[in-house]
Amino acid sequence: MAKGYVGELSTHSRGSTVDVAIARADRNTAPKPACGVSDADTLDFGTGFDCFDPMSETAHRPLAGEATANRKRLVEAMRAGGFRNYPREWWHFTLEDEPFPKQRFDFPLTAD
Repeated sequence: MAKGYVGELSTHSRGSTVDVAIARADRNTAPKPACGVSDADTLDFGTGFDCFDPMSETAHRPLAGEATANRKRLVEAMRAGGFRNYPREWWHFTLEDEPFPKQRFDFPLTAD
């Protein structure tokens, strides 16, 4: 929390924030990212998902391989869908026109 990576009250609980990446349609193995848990089905983003390191900042430079282009592709796709990126996490996006921008929901979810 002190470094600003984990919020005391997460924006995810408003129902308008998602963590996403772009998956490979051909199921080829992606390069191992610098830190974080890698997912062999996603494109190379330079770090793994939930890697709380300065390298995870969306505009971090330099990045190896195709990571910079992949981050740009993800940001552009999400922007076209009405989402804005949290600059400290390449995978974190919030709906621009949130229906509940000041409300956080705290209730159990069940399969019923």
